[in-house]
Amino acid sequence: MKKYFLLLIVIPMFSGCTPNNFNNNNPYLPNYTFTVDINMSLPSYSILQYASNAIYYPNQGVRGLFIFNTGSGYNAFDAACPNQALSACSTMTIKGINALCSCDSAEYSLFTGQCAGKQYPLKQYRVEVNGNVLRVYN
Repeated sequence: MKKYFLLLIVIPMFSGCTPNNFNNNNPYLPNYTFTVDINMSLPSYSILQYASNAIYYPNQGVRGLFIFNTGSGYNAFDAACPNQALSACSTMTIKGINALCSCDSAEYSLFTGQCAGKQYPLKQYRVEVNGNVLRVYN
């Protein structure tokens, strides 16, 4: 009886675990593999040490990266408009705590990556923090 009881407790623990699946698919944006380390001790990136600040980091991802300090962690998003095919206007700009798509004037929150009424959120990348170094990767 004790064996069955132990099995009833242990089996749900293993079946409840899921692998670290990270869905980053968007039909408008290709998936690129990259890793970039950002040293926040450097003057160009020191603004990231303070909450609600963002930087644009070019030449990574599809159209560059937006890296944002949420106050409780960091978000990294692609700077390409997620609901537009790649074009001359599909590189977004930072507007305070939002990212602005000049194609359709949509504003996406850098806290959540969402925009009201839009099908796809910003393309998000993984962020690891190691002291003053942020590692952003896909």
